[in-house]
Amino acid sequence: MTTTTETISFLQVRPRRQRATGGSISSGAVKSRVYVAMMAFAFVYLAIGAKLVILAGMEEAPSAAWVSAQDSVSASRPDLIDRNGEILATDIKTASLYAEPRRILDVDEAVEGLMRVLPGLDRAVVRRRLDSRAGFVWLKRELSPGQADAVHNLGLPGIGFLSESQRFYPGGPTAGHIVGSVNVDNAGLTGIEKYIDKEWLGDLRELGFASDRTMEPVKLAMDLRVQHVVRDELVKAMDRFKAIAAVGIVLDAKTGEVVAMSSVPDYDPNDRSQALDQNRLNRATGGVYEMGSVFKTFTMAMALDSGKVAINDSFDASRPIRAHGRTITDFHGQNRILTVSEIFRYSSNIGTIKMMLATGINKQREFMERLGLTRRLNTELPENATPLLPPKWNELAAMTISFGHGISVTPMQTAVAAAALVNGGTLLPPTFLPRSRKEAEALGRRVISEKTSQALRYLFRLNVISGSGRRSDVPGYTVGGKTGTAEKIENGRYVNDKRRNSFLSAFPMDDPQYVVLAVIDEPKPERKGLPATAGMNAAPIVGAIIRRAAPMLGVMPRFGKGEEAIKISY
Repeated sequence: MTTTTETISFLQVRPRRQRATGGSISSGAVKSRVYVAMMAFAFVYLAIGAKLVILAGMEEAPSAAWVSAQDSVSASRPDLIDRNGEILATDIKTASLYAEPRRILDVDEAVEGLMRVLPGLDRAVVRRRLDSRAGFVWLKRELSPGQADAVHNLGLPGIGFLSESQRFYPGGPTAGHIVGSVNVDNAGLTGIEKYIDKEWLGDLRELGFASDRTMEPVKLAMDLRVQHVVRDELVKAMDRFKAIAAVGIVLDAKTGEVVAMSSVPDYDPNDRSQALDQNRLNRATGGVYEMGSVFKTFTMAMALDSGKVAINDSFDASRPIRAHGRTITDFHGQNRILTVSEIFRYSSNIGTIKMMLATGINKQREFMERLGLTRRLNTELPENATPLLPPKWNELAAMTISFGHGISVTPMQTAVAAAALVNGGTLLPPTFLPRSRKEAEALGRRVISEKTSQALRYLFRLNVISGSGRRSDVPGYTVGGKTGTAEKIENGRYVNDKRRNSFLSAFPMDDPQYVVLAVIDEPKPERKGLPATAGMNAAPIVGAIIRRAAPMLGVMPRFGKGEEAIKISY
């Protein structure tokens, strides 16, 4: 029994010792664990700090590239406005997507995320750029706000946005060929946009003075209201006559300002890809064409101004002319002797040739040079084509040139030369920028006499009253003009079923303020049985433009006057 008791006592006491001893061990272990934890945290903080230092070092290189990119995309452009202050072109802010490949943690994740949000990107190109060691690469320029938000929500390291200036054209295609367009870096490509870069804006950009800087707007001579009217009438005429193209120009005859100029099909400068379409070229200044019988206006002016032909002279147009194996006839042959006014009114090729021959072949070439029809026209627009002249200015060439064949010029050159013939005889260089009459007088150059100009105004008005231009007449505005129907050339030969028609006009003819030219390419008869001549399609276009635009230009109608021909003395 005693032994048993002692054993129990021993068993009861031993746990107390173990508890005492266990308490001592637990305290030391706790301290050790605290030290280990402190060291672990210290190590983690040191690792984070080291990583930050490494990342900071990595950012030094791309920082320079980032700054360079930011400078290049933040370059501003001045607003373009019309003569009444309407905005034609302006800058808006947009986001562009870039990457710093060295900061990309997971290329596969980045590629998948970007392709999910921007499926239009080229996967191979994106991967190649993100896999590179470049400091800065572009991924996509000019994102929409929705696209930018979607990419931002991906939360991808190394992917960011730069705010850049994007050009916006509120009027879309209305004045596209005049204002022009810019590239993705906001540098001018065509039209006035390229002109201002060449003149001064390009230098500012190179010097770094064009970044985020507010600039004075650039005002143009164009009237946006009239521009809309011209384009609208051309579009309707193309549909009405099933034509392939058309051109319209409104030129201030007193200053040389281009108030409106449209060439359709045109393009929307907000969509740069359209500008690459050859069918959308600026035919008004960038294309050269045989203008047909409107050139008889220049032959008439030359003959009258030379003093060798008078307004009351007559020429025999009863028989065709044979020259160098060719036979030249009249489309509306009267087969009789015609007066000068009848030659103009009936658009006689035979009579026009005889007037030219009476003046002289050498005089013809000199006169065409005087009107600027043999050299490239200089305007603010870079799109100016060079005329095509005959390889030899011989007798046959002179004959065909007298009625508008054998020489190709731009429609703008035709309008500019015509303005000189009706404004009193002063040739004014055209401009797309505002110009006062005083400034125009300093630039003008006399090419014909006032008396000759008065005779031409008489002939223009007579042709609208009783000639081929009847469908251009607008009551109260004393419209005058000349039709032109030119057969087109295919495979080196004229084809009689494809024509380019035009109507060259001015108003009001007693004191012309504006020249209006309309050209329509390959028009079809409006309905079966009708001809497709210029009097049937080009002349009505001009009449419609004048009817709508004249009140906008401040030209008041004068009813009860102008129904008769302009009076002249001879």
